[in-house]
Amino acid sequence: MATKVCVTIAASSPTKVSSQLKQALAKSDYAEIRLDFLKPNQVPFCLFLVKKHLKRCICTLRPVSEGGKFSGSEKERMSILKLISEFDPYLLDVEYNTLKKNKGLARYIKSTKTRILVSWHDFTKTPNEHTLKSLLKKMSKFSNNVKIVTTAKTIADTICILSLYKSHTRNLNLISFAMGDYGRMSRILCTKLGSPYTYVSMGKPVAPGQFSLKEMKSILSLEDKSKTYN
Repeated sequence: MATKVCVTIAASSPTKVSSQLKQALAKSDYAEIRLDFLKPNQVPFCLFLVKKHLKRCICTLRPVSEGGKFSGSEKERMSILKLISEFDPYLLDVEYNTLKKNKGLARYIKSTKTRILVSWHDFTKTPNEHTLKSLLKKMSKFSNNVKIVTTAKTIADTICILSLYKSHTRNLNLISFAMGDYGRMSRILCTKLGSPYTYVSMGKPVAPGQFSLKEMKSILSLEDKSKTYN
């Protein structure tokens, strides 16, 4: 199975999101729309603008406390997350910490039949394997689509985050890799271990260590050539 890629769109206006999304989906399998890069009152219009593409989109509305850019209140974010779910995207990325605090949100999203991608990020370190396995078990209670991303400061950290693929069950769609220079290769290796796709940028990285779509395509083409020769 060919490695699938998801292009992160982090634009500052609905029209830019729409334009970049069309470019991204012409060359990739999925796109992640970082709606938190928009002003809160721009999100509804943006959703209408890109509605026909949402079946191939992961929608994200990340708060500042989770490394995102959302500038509104938490109450406002909850309302917008519910609105996004009504547009039925491929996945709606919601933070594990958010779901724990807002049980009603999870119920509402599930009532719309939208699939949740429950996510957790550590921007400073990689916890030990036991902690990560425990976290995975708790997160999987909210959804069978789970994303756990840490920051690697050593090769050992990268091995640790990738070790999660040993313990996840077949019916769980796990996306697990590390940010940073030491974690870069985990963005490729995760797809060999079971991740349904890997995140890339259109150009400038949106997250530390992220490959651009062009770079990832080049890497994957080398892999395909290697298989042909062997």
